[in-house]
Amino acid sequence: MPLSNTARPIPAPVSAGGTPPRRSSVKRAFWTLLLAAVAISAAWTWAALSWSYSDGDRAGVLQKFSRKGWLCKTWEGELAQYVVAGVAPQIWEFSVRDPTVAEQISKQVGEKVQLHYSEHKGVPTNCFADTAYFVEGVQTVK
Repeated sequence: MPLSNTARPIPAPVSAGGTPPRRSSVKRAFWTLLLAAVAISAAWTWAALSWSYSDGDRAGVLQKFSRKGWLCKTWEGELAQYVVAGVAPQIWEFSVRDPTVAEQISKQVGEKVQLHYSEHKGVPTNCFADTAYFVEGVQTVK
């Protein structure tokens, strides 16, 4: 039986991976969404750490100061604020990010001090600090 010279139909193109072209657009959308989520999270963290909600000073007796955390080590402290003698003090918890300030504070545990702080609301994780109050300076009160 002789072969005819009729043309055979050419198969439809398939992508290099052997999958229909639609799948690559789904992968691209997934990676775009993931990249957008990471970028938004990084921008939020930067904004929360860069701008302070409030700042001020607090005075009292520095009763505790330690470096703690399982994975992210942060400097955390407690200041006992006495309003009236004989009344239980109000305990104010704070964090320190600057190592030089942490060194100054660690030398003054048990002393009456005045701490200058800034408050940063919305910090996304406790890897930066356990509290929203970041102490930036310390003075001994006599």
